[in-house]
Amino acid sequence: MSIRALALELYRAQQRVDQLQKRHDAAAPDEKADLGRELKFALKEQEMLRKMMEGKKDSSPARQRYSGFGRSKR
Repeated sequence: MSIRALALELYRAQQRVDQLQKRHDAAAPDEKADLGRELKFALKEQEMLRKMMEGKKDSSPARQRYSGFGRSKR
């Protein structure tokens, strides 16, 4: 998956988390448990996408080239 596609999915996940958080805060006590489970799942998905995004950024060829690895000591 490209960085652009990951960024779009991460944005959508953030929007979903925000929406669920607002609904959870305004919900009646009997609805909070269900919304809490949905929110927990959405937060896990958001975190997974964030980690994938960071992994994509860190593994770019330019980043590896200039990270100092593979340079000989003189």
